[in-house]
Amino acid sequence: MKFPYGISNFEKIIRQNYYYCDRTDRIPMLENAGDYLLFIRPRRFGKSLLLSMLRNYYDAARKDRFDTLFGHLAIAKNPTPLRNRYLILQWDFSCVDPTGTESDIRRALHNHVNACIYNFYKEYKTFLEKEPIDPDDAVTSLKHLLGAVREAGYPLYLLIDEYDNFANEVMMSIRHERDAYRALVHEDGPVKTLFKAVKSASGEGGIDRIFITGVSPVVMSDITSGFNIATNIYLKSAYNDLCGFTETETEEILKSVAADCGLNEPEIGQALTLMRTYYNGYTFSHRTEERVYNPTMALYFLQMVQEDCRFPRRMLDANLATDEAKLAYVAQIPLGRQMLLEITREREMITVTDIADRFGIQEMLNESSRDYAFLASLLYYFGVLTLAGERDDGKLELRVPNLVMRGLYIDRIQRMLLPEPGERDKGKKAAEILYRKGDMGPLVDFIENRYFQVFHNPDYKWANELTIKTAFLTLLYNDILYIVDSERETGRGYADLTMIIRPDMRRFNIFDVLIEFKYIKLGDAGVTGEQARQLTREELTTIPVMITQMKNAREQAGRYGDELEKKYHDLRLRRYAVVALGFERIWWEEISGETQ
Repeated sequence: MKFPYGISNFEKIIRQNYYYCDRTDRIPMLENAGDYLLFIRPRRFGKSLLLSMLRNYYDAARKDRFDTLFGHLAIAKNPTPLRNRYLILQWDFSCVDPTGTESDIRRALHNHVNACIYNFYKEYKTFLEKEPIDPDDAVTSLKHLLGAVREAGYPLYLLIDEYDNFANEVMMSIRHERDAYRALVHEDGPVKTLFKAVKSASGEGGIDRIFITGVSPVVMSDITSGFNIATNIYLKSAYNDLCGFTETETEEILKSVAADCGLNEPEIGQALTLMRTYYNGYTFSHRTEERVYNPTMALYFLQMVQEDCRFPRRMLDANLATDEAKLAYVAQIPLGRQMLLEITREREMITVTDIADRFGIQEMLNESSRDYAFLASLLYYFGVLTLAGERDDGKLELRVPNLVMRGLYIDRIQRMLLPEPGERDKGKKAAEILYRKGDMGPLVDFIENRYFQVFHNPDYKWANELTIKTAFLTLLYNDILYIVDSERETGRGYADLTMIIRPDMRRFNIFDVLIEFKYIKLGDAGVTGEQARQLTREELTTIPVMITQMKNAREQAGRYGDELEKKYHDLRLRRYAVVALGFERIWWEEISGETQ
């Protein structure tokens, strides 16, 4: 089986016999949804391939290829009357250079649209006469093209891919480039003017249908008065798996790869569990419970397994790591830093009244507008949060979809708290001593002497007891060797932090780890910060409230550890109880395998 990793050309996939997850059965539904559609999904989620499929289906110039391209797919059983009836004009705004001044970006936008118009004339030279292209004004070029299309008597289908890409890139960049974005979308700006021309050309103006994809609705908000005809379909349950693989589809492909590699049933089960843990979890409508896999992540894993008949060493596809820039944007907002810390917990939910379906540059840049709901909606569109369901009070719950995205969060938090690379390296080395030798001492020393200094910074005044666990998690997280979970369910409760060695990594000489945390406020212990720092270890362990909480931590670590041992059987489990006194001192103990 050939996997089309990184390939979004539908014709190439079909002709060269790559794997294609058939979504052609949705074509009638899309036609009935409206003439002008807006569909939003996170990066690398198959949007470009969807557009390529639509282009091949509707393109009048490819009518003679229909049987070759679609004959074996679902739509061939009952094609719609609109099949191969359109001339297709396509723009891909990811090709627009977002750097420079407003004038530079304006020029890049006009150049791209003009280049697409030029290619349009080449594609359809047997259908229509070529009209002049205005090198300084793509809107004028578009008007000429529409005149030629009307003269030829064919309807036009406009496909716009990543319509918001250059805008998102500009907004994540330096301040003067953000000012450039404002200029792009003001009343006479090139983006707004272009979309006003598209709106004017809809229907009898020559453009019969429009399909737009993007990552967020930010541009749509800023150009509402210029383009207010699009139907948003991205939150509707019928389109939840329009892009992405379902659990059933993923399992079928995996079994095929496993058969070629000679993997046995337990190994297939391990592979599916890994994929489910790291890649599954996306839901794009609160009216469905079905979760879908990010197709790029899934194809990355499947291709690696097919090539080596082994699971990939790194579960994070490097092509998705660029999303870290969006987390960096959130991390520079005080409320965003708090949210990042909160949602590292496995079971932590973000609750909002609703997902914002429109927000513009003012919200992106104005601190008074960047409230909790705004940040949650933004992270939802970026794919680092997903819908988890509805509460009994009607609010929506959002959560981190999978371990790949949780890893991006944790990496961003580590960089936020420890900006110096050398400091991060020291922390990671201390963490390695824990899971290689079972010694937590160096890790605790690092957290006391380095992380606790950070939490005394006024910028982190919102730090709380959860921050202790997050500090450990950011240093211990290692998706090459471990499945790292915060709040892992153990049967009768939730273990604070577990590091279970990946099935394919159990050949290494490392330990499984379980840690239970307790946090005591300085006031509850009857000491000041200065007094706490002066305490010897012996004095620290004689404070009554510390003794009580250490007893509780020991009992939980013992009980949860016993349940994990029964569940997994082959663990090399080391269990630890950790009690923090404010952001000053830590008392830790390793406990035995018997419930205390």
